[in-house]
Amino acid sequence: MDPRDLEDLVARALAEDVGGGDVTAQATVPPGTRGTARITLKAAGVLSGFAPAERTFRACDPEVELRWHVAEGELLEPGTSVLTATGDAAALLAAERTALNFLQRLSGVATVTRRYVDAVAGTGTRILDTRKTTPGLRLLEKQAVAHGGGHNHRIGLFDEVLIKENHAAMAGGVGPAVRAARARFPDLPLVCEVRDEAEIDEALDAGAPRLLLDNFDEDALRAAVRRVGDRARTESSGGVTLDSVRARAATGVDFISVGALTHSAPALDLSLILEPLR
Repeated sequence: MDPRDLEDLVARALAEDVGGGDVTAQATVPPGTRGTARITLKAAGVLSGFAPAERTFRACDPEVELRWHVAEGELLEPGTSVLTATGDAAALLAAERTALNFLQRLSGVATVTRRYVDAVAGTGTRILDTRKTTPGLRLLEKQAVAHGGGHNHRIGLFDEVLIKENHAAMAGGVGPAVRAARARFPDLPLVCEVRDEAEIDEALDAGAPRLLLDNFDEDALRAAVRRVGDRARTESSGGVTLDSVRARAATGVDFISVGALTHSAPALDLSLILEPLR
């Protein structure tokens, strides 16, 4: 994420939380009090979100001293010390919830991604994210997917052609849609959704380099992969779960895209304890 965009994101997040000021800290923390905040992992998981968390603390106290004890992408056990932050106590309290929100949300995405990646280990299939992200957090969530060992699909509507059934219907079919897209954007990656053997052949004949096999069951996936052979790469999507992902990968598909990496990832549990400096 561009540093200016990150700064704006953090500023908006702090504005909705802190507003005109942290009234509880103003009432209970003597001015000038310094403290040390320690963030600890309370559940096993993979961490992500250091940049927005760090920016949050620095926005509240530009002089804060931050020390990360682990790296993003590491699989860590409960009780692991994540971060020590030393600075103005009231500022640390103002930053606490927003910083933890970023860390917990993004680490949750990274952790779920790692589970899917581990589930298909050894098959050669890659786990992909989707555009089913939290508005405003897409780049951070896609970075979290990468920290979890997954791979990023397109960022948005601008960097890859993905022809789905509605596009094909408007273009007059899968073949015309692929040919039109190749003519208009020859340098962009292209994926074409297909629903049956006829559309597979039509897309391949039109030059589609990758086929999206959406909502195919395992038998249909296996047959489609055999039909495509080495003429294109294949991607499975639709209704993928941790229980089913290994069987999907065993069909030989190159990619499996999983919306749940971002739209359903639970937050990873982290806590912050603040102690006064003596």
